[in-house]
Amino acid sequence: MMPRILHIGVGNFARAHIADYTQDAGGWSITGVSLRSATVRDGLRAQGYDYGLSVQGQGVKQITVFDSVLVAPEDPQAVLAQITDPGVHIISVTVTEKGYHLTPENRLDLEDPLIAQDLEGGGPRTVIGFLARGIAARTTPVTVLSCDNRAHNGDVLRGAVVAFAAEARLDMRAAKARFPNSMVDRITPATSDALRAETGDAMAVPTEPFREWVIEDHFAGPRPDWPDVVLARDVAPHEMRKLRMLNGAHSMLAYAGTLAGHTYVHEAMADATLRRAARALMAEAAQTLAPEMQKMASSYAAALVPRFDNRHINHSLRQIAMDGTQKLPYRMIDSLQTLRDGGPALAAGVRAWIAFCRAEVAAGRALQDPKAEEIATIVRSGGSDADLLALVGAADLKDVILE
Repeated sequence: MMPRILHIGVGNFARAHIADYTQDAGGWSITGVSLRSATVRDGLRAQGYDYGLSVQGQGVKQITVFDSVLVAPEDPQAVLAQITDPGVHIISVTVTEKGYHLTPENRLDLEDPLIAQDLEGGGPRTVIGFLARGIAARTTPVTVLSCDNRAHNGDVLRGAVVAFAAEARLDMRAAKARFPNSMVDRITPATSDALRAETGDAMAVPTEPFREWVIEDHFAGPRPDWPDVVLARDVAPHEMRKLRMLNGAHSMLAYAGTLAGHTYVHEAMADATLRRAARALMAEAAQTLAPEMQKMASSYAAALVPRFDNRHINHSLRQIAMDGTQKLPYRMIDSLQTLRDGGPALAAGVRAWIAFCRAEVAAGRALQDPKAEEIATIVRSGGSDADLLALVGAADLKDVILE
């Protein structure tokens, strides 16, 4: 039988990244898992699980590696069965930052309502619950590969799974799972109706030509022969470069750009003030990188600018602005912690998040953030900016960030 990847979280990014690489590698199939909605499953199933990847400037590439998609709420036991299946050698994950259910200290939040429900038993609802229960029941080695934009994503995911297993009293002694860290990069916006009409494909995914994937060489078993993937002993320097320079600038543009009335990243970059701010933030973040990354930081920043300028990739600022309390700690706050006394562009980026939160609450719009209620309560009760900084672990930086 063809070896398989079980991929949890079948949104656009996964279908533009790991599915694309796996298509190029050949010889492997992917079984998808949706943790919430049947929408993607239904759309893909209607066209035999194949879809077009619309690569800007290169045309539409057919992706045919998916064999099926499971919807976890419909049949959680079917998902658990796949996690334990010896024909699945890799379980990959793209569930966004909030899907890990962590505290600000990057530990599993045992008070999270969904985690608490999973600990009580029955069908899991979270990726952590599924992985812990599935791996505890598995008898063959498996690689669990996080593809989310989290610092030390594999280590963090492993810690959450182990913590869940301990709390649930699952016997993990026989588990043969490895959790390599990885860094992923490809700008992938939401699919527009215009693209669906242009391609005649309801499930088409738009993306940029650029793609990058660095994976810690720490697999438990076989893996596809992915082209262009960098296998590294230490992913952290690459990860930090991308999170602090690219993602940090993206988040700043999302908040400041939305406040300035822009809709897409390329529009914000066309604003001279925001363009300077993005370049300045990249330069400050570069100072916090490992020496080998600092040497390439200038050329990396120069390459980022045309990617941000790309008018053919309508990357929504509001899409990037989601889940700010999960993203800011390692996109901006960590850099400020390293610089301590100097980081005016980074500090301005954090202030833009604060202003964005206040503007959204004042306008009566619901924030797309796991701490949305806490943010709204602080704003409505007249709480201070320092109170908001505490939500992103930056209370000790208030004198640096707040003017």
